[in-house]
Amino acid sequence: MKNRMLGHLRIIDFTRVLAGPYASRILADFGAEVIKIESRQIRRAAGAYRGNYDNHWNRNKRSVTLDLGRQEAREIVRLLISASDVVIENFSPRVMFNWGLDYEKIKAVRADIIMVSLSGMGQTGPWKDYVAFGSTIQALSGLTYLTAYDKNQPIGVGYSHADLVGGLYGALAVLTAVEYRERTGRGQHIDLSEYEALCTTIGPAFLDIMANSGEIVPDGSPGGTDAAAPHGCYPCRGDDRWCVIAVFSQEDWAALCRAMGRPSWADDPKFNTFQKRRKRKKELDRIIAKWTAARPPEKIVRLLQASGVSAGVVQNAEDVAHDPQLRSRGFFVPLTHPRRGDSVTERSPVRMGREAATHWKSAPSLGEDNEYVFGELLGFTRDQLSAYIKKGVVF
Repeated sequence: MKNRMLGHLRIIDFTRVLAGPYASRILADFGAEVIKIESRQIRRAAGAYRGNYDNHWNRNKRSVTLDLGRQEAREIVRLLISASDVVIENFSPRVMFNWGLDYEKIKAVRADIIMVSLSGMGQTGPWKDYVAFGSTIQALSGLTYLTAYDKNQPIGVGYSHADLVGGLYGALAVLTAVEYRERTGRGQHIDLSEYEALCTTIGPAFLDIMANSGEIVPDGSPGGTDAAAPHGCYPCRGDDRWCVIAVFSQEDWAALCRAMGRPSWADDPKFNTFQKRRKRKKELDRIIAKWTAARPPEKIVRLLQASGVSAGVVQNAEDVAHDPQLRSRGFFVPLTHPRRGDSVTERSPVRMGREAATHWKSAPSLGEDNEYVFGELLGFTRDQLSAYIKKGVVF
């Protein structure tokens, strides 16, 4: 929609799985016209990521289908690029080059085009042709190690955090390049390495190594701050139910002990100061965990918060879906898909003036926008489009 914040941008989207689709989704949410180019090869490779996954990460986009193994399909892509502002892809470097759609080729079609190449390792270097998923990047960057319980159990975060970081960097890079083009008239080729993007998020660990030359040893969930003791995540009654508790002062400590019924250990001198409680963290955590394990997290949190102790429920997806704060702010947006039915997605946490989510639509079906893109945007006649379909160029 032209009257929306990014409604003046048209983006040709070759992305798949998570990092790239997230980058283009952010831009689509604010009105950019994002046209996904989908081929048989990409369709097969991304088969496991369709359904609700596809609906979540490709909302607000359009879809056209082209067999990019054919020269005629690539010529159609060049026509689209000539009428667009941005191209974004997250293949390994050789793919766009082999199609003749690398930056040097497409800037001959539109000199001020902006191209984002969001790859695992970047466009240069000995690893440039390696493909990677978020978990691979997390391991290489050190994040898997740093988020482990100890150095012998590199469990990691359990989700493709690296892809989300890469996607955020990609969206920001597009906005930066658009602003630069508006000032100078020049386009950009953005070489975005997801590996390097994630490495930038562990700066404190780099500084620690360089400044102190010591070994960094992960310590699970040690409390996260030196300002509280006890401070941790504790098991509660129920299936995989947890709460977090933080005690920052002697007043907090006294309040925690009262809320727990003033047990005998509350007066033990070995816990009567902050430093002593920090020193005996593991012992104290075991004591608190025994108390929390017998109670539901919601009851514990209500009790502790009423007593002035910092505490919160570790919410799962179901809890978040019913969270009254999120619901009151319209965080959840209903989507209706013609084949998949009704679903719910999350609204962008960034609110810009009157930008609303009432216009949002579910992810497109494959080729849903062929007629609009090839007919209305590129001016193909029905006979031309039918001929391309018969030849398998468009499917």
